[in-house]
Amino acid sequence: MSNSDSPQVDVKEKVDHLPLSPGVYMFKDSKDRLLYIGKAKRLRNRVRSYFQDSGAHDGRIRVMIKKIDDLEVIVTDSEAEALILENNLIKKHQPRYNVMYRDDKTYPYICVTNDNRPRVYPTRTVINDGSKYFGPYDSVKHMKRMLETIRKAFGLCTCAVSRKNVNRTKGAPKWHSCFDDYLESCSGDWDLEEYQATIHKVERMLNGRTDALISDLKDEMSIASDALAYEKAARIRDSLQAVQKYSRKMKMVTDKKVDRDLFAVKVDEEISEACGVLFKVREGKLISKFHRFLKNIDHLDKGGMLQSFVEDYYTGSRELGRGIIPDEVYVSDELKNDEPLREYLQQERGKKVRVHRPQRGEKAKMIRMALSNAKLLLGERKLEKEKAAKQRIPHSVKELKEQLNLQRLPRRIECFDNSNLQGSDPVASMVCFVDARTRKSEYKRFHIKTVEGPDDFASMKEVLSRRYKRVMDEEQQIPDLIVVDGGKGQLSSAVEALKEIGFYGECEIVGLAKRLEEVFVPGKPKPIMIPKKSSALKLLQQVRDEAHRFAVEFHRKKRSKRTIQTELTQISGIGDKTAKQLLSTFGSVSSVRETSLNDLQDEIGNKTGQKVFSYFHKDEEE
Repeated sequence: MSNSDSPQVDVKEKVDHLPLSPGVYMFKDSKDRLLYIGKAKRLRNRVRSYFQDSGAHDGRIRVMIKKIDDLEVIVTDSEAEALILENNLIKKHQPRYNVMYRDDKTYPYICVTNDNRPRVYPTRTVINDGSKYFGPYDSVKHMKRMLETIRKAFGLCTCAVSRKNVNRTKGAPKWHSCFDDYLESCSGDWDLEEYQATIHKVERMLNGRTDALISDLKDEMSIASDALAYEKAARIRDSLQAVQKYSRKMKMVTDKKVDRDLFAVKVDEEISEACGVLFKVREGKLISKFHRFLKNIDHLDKGGMLQSFVEDYYTGSRELGRGIIPDEVYVSDELKNDEPLREYLQQERGKKVRVHRPQRGEKAKMIRMALSNAKLLLGERKLEKEKAAKQRIPHSVKELKEQLNLQRLPRRIECFDNSNLQGSDPVASMVCFVDARTRKSEYKRFHIKTVEGPDDFASMKEVLSRRYKRVMDEEQQIPDLIVVDGGKGQLSSAVEALKEIGFYGECEIVGLAKRLEEVFVPGKPKPIMIPKKSSALKLLQQVRDEAHRFAVEFHRKKRSKRTIQTELTQISGIGDKTAKQLLSTFGSVSSVRETSLNDLQDEIGNKTGQKVFSYFHKDEEE
């Protein structure tokens, strides 16, 4: 087995000696670049599966397998540990064949620092320094509303701070001063015990525990009032009102005071991306929504994509995992292998977490709502990509304008070709390219109506007259460049047609002769020779070849249909359906003629088979 078709032998030898233990495996290419990182319950069995039955893999993974030149594994104590390690390694190395997350922004979080006197502030950077991060927030507006509530409810400073240690002397404060420090209204001079108690309340609120927090604040206000500490009671009352106002704005989705996360994934095959959506429900209220776009998904079904999204969310940062694991996790599709995830969630929460796909009821309704959100987000993403594509002009289009000295960029090209066999069944095709990519929805086919015999010049004239007369009558989009397959003769016929209908001059037109790849331009006696390696010539060749393919395909279909109608359907009792069945089975009319009576009867029945056989063997029977 050659290296071009399979991994080197030493890789397979490594596979045979892998342990039957949980762990992480890493495939590398000949340049020591990581191709793929995966986890396994039994390393040997999982890695061996890649090389034993390549036909079971998607095309993208088969390509990856051919590139594998080396293998490295890390053994772990459990699948849950492998899950965490896999996620961290993927984040660090971003291998080409792993599912990746495509985000146009870094999501905002609220950070509560790991200090004796913690700070609360917004950030887009998660640092593994022991601080607690709450989020991510889909909306900056939602995050700012939360920070404003914290300021009003607890009087805490929540301004953004810098964590740089530049020129910091020993013993100096870790944090740079903020604007609130300057106004002497910052919370940094509070009594330490009171400050830490307030931070605890803030964390409960950030975790969605508003009901319990409201109850505690009411108790505190009552105690302060009974103790005649009216000023303190007034402050607590203001805090209570701010938390209650925020809580009322959160949507109640279930009567049960339950914590649950709901995950859903929707796929858009046209842009080869998926969108994962998370709804976070705490104490029965929807406290936040979150989404991410997934790419490199061709080798996964929806269950695999969803599992990747869920695992990435919970293990993406250990700081995010602590304290946010809910009682229940609900998913839109069955996960491929949820054992490592269940084990991890149980370890983090300290008790078993239910992972389930709901089929009916309020939970299924929430999943459908999440799927609707994902579909909407994918639609918006598609529009963004289409808009970006329109603004991005391919190099080949720019170069074609320069090589042919065109007046405008040939972003929309329409190309024509004729097809006939010794003058029979003449047809023509038009293909459309927009920004160097096929626009198949705008391809056209033409039956030649006014030309008899094999006359390419007259056929080209007829087709262009019909096409652009309709463009003018219906005010359709005008191309930037028309390309005709052929040299001076075809181009002259095309120009004559455009002049006769009054379309000449609306856009530019050229002819591409196949023999030497010469480009003919109206009014110029000598052709333009575009360099052979030029992307402009390759674009013209691609357009011309696609027009030829489309014309030949149409010609074959027309000829085949005529053959059915003029031969088989002339037989009494044989319709189009039976004729097509015979051609599909035996390949051609001549093959049907040579088929035995028994074979015909086996295919279309005794009576009908006898009719076909008798039709082709009249002379023999007489």
